[in-house]
Parts: sequence; C-alpha cells; structure tokens
Amino acid sequence: MEKMTLQEFIAELKKRDIELSEEMISQFNEYAAYLKEYNEKINLTAITEYEEVLDKHFYDSLLCVDRKLEGTLVDVGSGAGFPGVVLKIVFPALKVILIEPIGKRCVFLESLIDRLKLKDIEVVNVRGEDHSLSHREAYDYVTARAVSNLPNLIEVCGAMVKKDGFFICLRGKDGRKEIEEASKAIKTMGFAVENIRDDCICNGDQRTIAYLRKVQTTPLKYPRKYNIIKKNPL
Repeated sequence: MEKMTLQEFIAELKKRDIELSEEMISQFNEYAAYLKEYNEKINLTAITEYEEVLDKHFYDSLLCVDRKLEGTLVDVGSGAGFPGVVLKIVFPALKVILIEPIGKRCVFLESLIDRLKLKDIEVVNVRGEDHSLSHREAYDYVTARAVSNLPNLIEVCGAMVKKDGFFICLRGKDGRKEIEEASKAIKTMGFAVENIRDDCICNGDQRTIAYLRKVQTTPLKYPRKYNIIKKNPL
C-alpha cells in the first residue's frame, strides 16, 4: 500500500481490534490538519501530508497496541505527540503524561490537547531522567518513539515504571538486535522482555515492538545524570 487513505486507516486498525468511533476519526482528522498548519511555525516533523501522517505517525503509533491500555501512561520525548496523544485518542480513559524538554513543542502539545478537547492528559516540560527521579515506580506504562539509543532510553525511563508495569519499546527494523544489545540495561533497571514482535506500517517499513515488564524495583542509583549515561551507557 503506497499511501494510506482514511478508510484504509480505519480498516487496518479494525483488523487489529481497534474500533474507531466517529469522534476519534474527527479527532485524528483535526490532529493531522493542525499538525500541518502548526508545522509552518515551528519544525515538528518532516511528514505533514495527510496520507503519510495517517500511516507514518498515527498507524505507526498504534502498532504497539496488543492489549487494552488502562491506568497511567507516560510518553517520553513526546515531540508532536507520538505515540502519547494518539494512544489517548484511542483509549480516552487512559491518564497520559507527555514529557517534552523543548518548550516550543510543549506549547504545541498544550494547544493540540485544547483543540482536540482531550481530558486527563498533561504536558510536562522536563527531561525524562529528571522526571524519573521525582516519579519513581509511578506509572503503569512508559513509551518512547524514535528517541535515543535503547540502553540510554531504558535508563532514562525505567525508574518511572511501576512493579509489573511495562516499558513499551517502539523501534525500527533493527529492533531485535537493539533489544539484544540492551540486555544489560534491561536487567539492571529491573525489567525482563515479556513480548517482542516484528511488524510494519502500511508502506512496508519494518518495526519492532517490545514489551518490557518491570519484575524488580529499579536500584536507587538509577537513572544517573544524562552526561554520565551518554558517556558510560549500561
């Protein structure tokens, strides 16, 4: 499938047991239009054409869904809201926190939330590791898409996840290799790989999705300061 129409987006999600209501479809259309409009003010994404946004941003964000997401979810390095805002649209009862260190992007996210009339979702202008330090073992799910290398990301995000909660990794075609290379970080931060699968968006680009379950409390010395994480990754 070269380009994804709205009807194809709806149909492909239905195959994955994700049923979109009329309100959700309206929100996705509004999201795509606002993203394109706002992107002329600040650079949020290189992908702004409607059919590409459906596939490479919205559908891609939803590849991680293999269960009903309930409780609390933190999206680290949320950028233009992927996957955090997308997951909030599909699971309206989910409490979502968007972590974004760049102020201009936070302004966009706040205005997007207002525009889409979303409730129980907040934007926090902070670095991920700083939020981890003040919100240890606080959330059911943590996600991060197209952010950092995996060992660093697991250290930055891992302490936020509750015992028996999940860090959801959304990676590209080399995801299985990345998971393997991050095995020390996974174990050190108290996680085990519960599920890993290969998938693809509709244009054929490969993705790897992994659910890491928190099986032990993260040691208090993690996360370290980011300059140390970068210099000496787990």
